[in-house]
Amino acid sequence: GGGLCTSVTENRSDLEDLHLYATPREQRFRKFASLEFEGQLYMTPYDFIQAVTNDEPKHAKKWRSLSKQELNQILMETPPVWKGSSKLFRNLNEKGVISYTEYLFLLCILTKPHAGFRIAFNMFDTDGNEMVDKKEFLVLQEIFRKKNEKRERKGDEEKRAMLRLQLYGYHTSTNSVLKTEGEDLVPRSYWDTLRRSTSQALFSDLAERADDITSSLSDTTLLVHFFGKKGKAELNFEDFYRFMDNLQTEVLEIEFLSYSNGMNTISEEDFAHILLRYTNVENTSSYLENMRCRIPEEKGITFDDFRSFFQFLNNLEDFTIAMQMYNFASRSIGQDEFKRAVYVATGLKLSPYLVNTVFKIFDVDRDDQLSYKEFIGIMKDRLNRGFRGYKPIQRYTTFRSCVRKELYSR
Repeated sequence: GGGLCTSVTENRSDLEDLHLYATPREQRFRKFASLEFEGQLYMTPYDFIQAVTNDEPKHAKKWRSLSKQELNQILMETPPVWKGSSKLFRNLNEKGVISYTEYLFLLCILTKPHAGFRIAFNMFDTDGNEMVDKKEFLVLQEIFRKKNEKRERKGDEEKRAMLRLQLYGYHTSTNSVLKTEGEDLVPRSYWDTLRRSTSQALFSDLAERADDITSSLSDTTLLVHFFGKKGKAELNFEDFYRFMDNLQTEVLEIEFLSYSNGMNTISEEDFAHILLRYTNVENTSSYLENMRCRIPEEKGITFDDFRSFFQFLNNLEDFTIAMQMYNFASRSIGQDEFKRAVYVATGLKLSPYLVNTVFKIFDVDRDDQLSYKEFIGIMKDRLNRGFRGYKPIQRYTTFRSCVRKELYSR
């Protein structure tokens, strides 16, 4: 609707005002999103890549209103999941729509260890038939939404209702229905409930309402990619795994390419720069200085090394637990021991050169040993990693603690 378009631009000041009522995650989504359809905001695949690799959007965003026709055209051109690749988001570029709950889902994937892919799939697959269908996917998103939604404060109902429409596409009418039923529907620790395989009981109420949920939401790129244009296709574990793996690879590739200038390697210093962003270190210059003195000749870090290290970071919790068993918390370890511990805890083989580089960056007292405090002690917790511009001072408790407790506990 043309009418909508004008109202969107005119209300910009009201909308900026809405920013104050949004959680940090919601703010980030609204900042990078560039499309609007029937009042709901969407990111393009390009916006999503920007949001996970940059502090700020490249251009100040004005939301562009999509017509039903334009949206259908975009969805028509969405490839099926078996055609996925680690260039999916770059190829789609501006031709795609990603909703807020999908944005949260994608962020989750980026920091998941491969072992966690199975757990994620099983959580979606509530009837246990080894396939995820559209209804199951939407039901889990609905739960995500419930958990993530801030308890509304008194007096802000109108503002939060506007935000809800932008983020979740619910007009207040449907939402109030969902709200009253929804409150007692989802027990406090519903993932535990799921894990004790009482999911059928929990989901029976939700599944009855899933049809209402499904019919009230418009299709998105992910929904068409996973479940086909008619929404009847189902997703098996291989496809799901490949999608998650491709997404991780794609974001890392984009990051790598932004430093490699078309070469096959990035410099050790660039690697250190990227790595230090994943830590709570305020003053990075001493680390970089330290490393410059100690790696005189540059050999460069290849993409395979780069990727294996970030897969290791996604497994940091397991590694930490393994190290505590070795009583690492109270002593230092050398490079061979570090390499072996990484392999035992995560199944990843890090190349000797990579491990040497990591030691040169983090081994502050230069004894060629890494202490707990020198390495694990300064790493950010998982969901704060990987998002440039997520300063460690801000605590994204709402979503992070929700996801951390639920998606990552084994």
